[in-house]
Amino acid sequence: MSDSSPARPAAPVLDVWYELQCSDCRTALDDLRALRARYGERLELRLRHFPLEKHKHAFAAAQAAEEAAAQGQGWPYVEAVLGRVEELDREGESFLIEVARELGLDAEEFDTALIDGRHILIVDADQAEGKAIGVTGTPTYVIGGERLDGGKSQEGLRERVEEIADRLLTEGA
Repeated sequence: MSDSSPARPAAPVLDVWYELQCSDCRTALDDLRALRARYGERLELRLRHFPLEKHKHAFAAAQAAEEAAAQGQGWPYVEAVLGRVEELDREGESFLIEVARELGLDAEEFDTALIDGRHILIVDADQAEGKAIGVTGTPTYVIGGERLDGGKSQEGLRERVEEIADRLLTEGA
């Protein structure tokens, strides 16, 4: 069946380079929730992995987030882990599996995914792309070709993202 209605313009994309062991990323969660609530499907929010070497569980956590996404619970998993960064610091991979279990995900599959590394290429690709565009810390936002560094300060970032998103939505209308 053909649809003769005009195509909807593509939603602006907000890429957020983050990591799950980052306290600044936990702080940014409120802004991300507010942006999701304000724009819904009119803004495509993509979480991109950028595990920092100084956080020893960040790379495993990025892989775990990908497994959660594969099981249909990416965003709830990210929120749950970021809300308990201190536990991740202390407990590492066992904590990642525990959170999966709490969310009703297949914890055995999480354990297997962390062992077999099935999501490593996705994490590596995100990190490489981030480095290529100048990401050095987390969170870093990119929207409309503009990079905003949330690792230095969250002050005014949501407002700046909203200004750019509103402009892009107006231009695309």
